[in-house]
Amino acid sequence: MRSSFLKAFLPLLAISLHAEIKVLKNFTLIDGTGKAPVANAAMIVDSGRITWVGTAAQLKAPAGAETIDLAGKYVMPGIINLHGHLGATVDLKQSADNLTEANVEKNLKTYAKYGVTTVLSMGTDKDLVLTMRDKQRATGRPGETRIYSAGQGFIFTGGYGGLVGVNEGVSTVAEVNKQLDALAAKKVDMVKLWLDDHLGEQKKMPYDIAKAIIDGAHKRNLPASAHIFYLADAKKLTGFGVNGLAHSVRDLPIDQELLDSMKKHGTWQLAGTLSREGTMFVYAKAPFFVDDPFFTMGVSPAVVQTLKSSEYQKAQAADPHFAHYAEFLETAQKNLKKQVAAGVKYGFGTDSGPPGRFPGFLEHWEMSLMVEAGLTPSQVIQSATKNAAEFLKAKDLGTLEKSKWADLIVLDKNPLDDIKNTRTIQAVYIAGNKVN
Repeated sequence: MRSSFLKAFLPLLAISLHAEIKVLKNFTLIDGTGKAPVANAAMIVDSGRITWVGTAAQLKAPAGAETIDLAGKYVMPGIINLHGHLGATVDLKQSADNLTEANVEKNLKTYAKYGVTTVLSMGTDKDLVLTMRDKQRATGRPGETRIYSAGQGFIFTGGYGGLVGVNEGVSTVAEVNKQLDALAAKKVDMVKLWLDDHLGEQKKMPYDIAKAIIDGAHKRNLPASAHIFYLADAKKLTGFGVNGLAHSVRDLPIDQELLDSMKKHGTWQLAGTLSREGTMFVYAKAPFFVDDPFFTMGVSPAVVQTLKSSEYQKAQAADPHFAHYAEFLETAQKNLKKQVAAGVKYGFGTDSGPPGRFPGFLEHWEMSLMVEAGLTPSQVIQSATKNAAEFLKAKDLGTLEKSKWADLIVLDKNPLDDIKNTRTIQAVYIAGNKVN
């Protein structure tokens, strides 16, 4: 009786053991490391992780595994966005009241649709975002884009930055330490501060407060990043040991002093946010992408209608600083190119999330603007995969190698030939599970 039961049960057990195993084969692999692509590649994924990768000729597929033939396709790692803002915008209106679990979830699914498999939300999060992050990490296998979060970032009282209803201002070192203790208790992934005067229109955080935030973050074993605009501020914060600049310098060309300081202190150009600069002037007329299906798949019809309206376009052009925004983008592009050429560490980020900075689409526009700035497609892909994971200290993410999570994008065309081919998405997988 027992023998016959085992004979009947063992095949079922074998099937269940292999139910989580997928075999992907016959694709060209771009693994994110910068190595040459591998033609006719194959990969075994078990319970969401890559257990083997090589050529299809070497493949020994486990019995009972699901096999997915990707002949003619290209596979690259999922995109990691190191500068986003989750959940507070509905269509073109931003408010702390919008920041609900449902809206965050909607953002995450939109990011995933575009192949953005991880996002660092930079300082405008309610605690519910951290709770959602913790639920994801309980298994490591979310059904949507992975969350990293800076919680509530630092703004100077009455000054620039943050989101009304989420961020409280600080004006003393004592207040800084109190907020840092709260952030450390929540186990945030990053400490964020805003140091900007919005082109002279608002108060700027004093340097002593910024230094207290950076020093205090480091004492609590937390990295610190800063929103900056001006070259002088970038130099000052780099000297304080800030871990990352969350935007490019945009007022002036960067100089050797800043490059040397960034390399000396290990400061990353965390995000170029070139596409953020593009959104500051592109809506003064119907944007070039307004009817592009790759754009419209991620927004509501109401957004498309608004972007086409002359009233909205006139409002954008009426910005008193409008004439300078294209110059700021050009300066940011030139500065990013200088940093990369000088050997400064660099990641990838867009500032997507606020009105007009559409999650998912913006990341692909960012890639195009980086290539226009003089980076190669390979450098851009590494910035958004291997480099970004390195900054996050996310050892399980960023490249398609053995033991890593199988976060990947299947493309119809080669992004190394043309970076815009990252838009030819055939499928997206997060921890081995197909999304979309």
